[in-house]
Amino acid sequence: MRFLTIKQAEKQGDGEVSLRGWIHRERGSNKFRFILLRDHTGFIQCVFEKEILGDEKFELLKTLQVESSIEVKGRIKKDERAPTGYEINADNFELIGLSDKFPIQKDQSQELLNDNRHLYLRSKKMISILKIRSTVFGAIHEYFRSQGFYEFHSPIFQATQSEGGSEVFEVNYFDKKMFLAQTWQLPAEAGIFGLEKIYTISPSFRAEKSKTSRHLTEYWHAEMEQAWANFKDIQDHGEALLKNIVKKVLDFNKEELKNLGRDEKALEPTMKKSFPRMTYTESLEILKKQGVNIEWGKDLRTVEEDILSKLYKTPIIVTHYPKKVKAFYMKESENDTVLGCDFIAPEGYGEIIGGSQREENIEEIKKRLEEQGEKPEDYDFYLDTRRYGSVPHSGFGMGVERVISWICGLENIRDSIPFPRTMTRFTP
Repeated sequence: MRFLTIKQAEKQGDGEVSLRGWIHRERGSNKFRFILLRDHTGFIQCVFEKEILGDEKFELLKTLQVESSIEVKGRIKKDERAPTGYEINADNFELIGLSDKFPIQKDQSQELLNDNRHLYLRSKKMISILKIRSTVFGAIHEYFRSQGFYEFHSPIFQATQSEGGSEVFEVNYFDKKMFLAQTWQLPAEAGIFGLEKIYTISPSFRAEKSKTSRHLTEYWHAEMEQAWANFKDIQDHGEALLKNIVKKVLDFNKEELKNLGRDEKALEPTMKKSFPRMTYTESLEILKKQGVNIEWGKDLRTVEEDILSKLYKTPIIVTHYPKKVKAFYMKESENDTVLGCDFIAPEGYGEIIGGSQREENIEEIKKRLEEQGEKPEDYDFYLDTRRYGSVPHSGFGMGVERVISWICGLENIRDSIPFPRTMTRFTP
């Protein structure tokens, strides 16, 4: 028997079809049963008549609960009254897997949904998000490969902190102390001297003691590093990458955006317009006009980023941050600033890309490490990249879940990933 997906059956439009999937909803009487069947492509109503099925099969059907898996054989026809515009007049069915009483019902708390995350993945909402997530990952790979980048992998276990601070997970590595990677960057900078243009999509880990709606302790990090690239080059790459991601989602996921109640028109400016670029100092002037005064030298907080983001319909690029609020590897610019930038998503979704031109002078890097309380000798392998033929180079990292949250219009970043990890959530 050749099974069609629901979408394939709808495309066929009429005639005999065989489908398989899960019972999403069920209702009926002693003569008819209406099953809303779900597979990975969508939903379709199946109508079962007692007179056709026979007493035994019909009584079995009446006992089946939501999420039981079945195979259905029948005729498909167009019916405007049906939930999706098509209906199956079923001739027969086979029970594949019984379901107990499903613990997820309508209008349940987010905490219960997270406790049953392994089952919540079956919901229409999560299916839509995960399809968009797949498109986003594909668009990232497509963009970098189209630009001549090689995929490059660095270790998750790292001997040194990449960005310092308390936001790092220490792990016991036999009799040594190691760290879970905050970023691939330091090993990646070694890779560019062979491959020149590299990228990755890999998990990163931040031990942030934060319970906000935009933080995860484990997230997927899309990162790039390029030899001979300057500060403008990475801004151009970041903008082109985001445009490609949004274009692919609008091309392939209109139905999923509709399921999520996301207005695709809110995403179109990102694809069509140039991103505003402003210095950190200029951003403070803009904030001042909005009634928010920030002392020069302080990093932009979430609240300031949100105010800025709501003034534009596309992501914005803020450049030339104060040296003291950025990482040791960023190249210094004039007036105690660095050639570093953040991309801030519209609609209050915060920073989605952070990047910089890297400092190629070994003495400057040693000085910055010491200023931040680090021992240069702990970074000896990294310093070797400057001892042997250093060149100008630049790179950035993009938080994929933040991009997905923005594109989908999610209230909480936890729904952008199948199994979220936060300060308080580590199971299932």
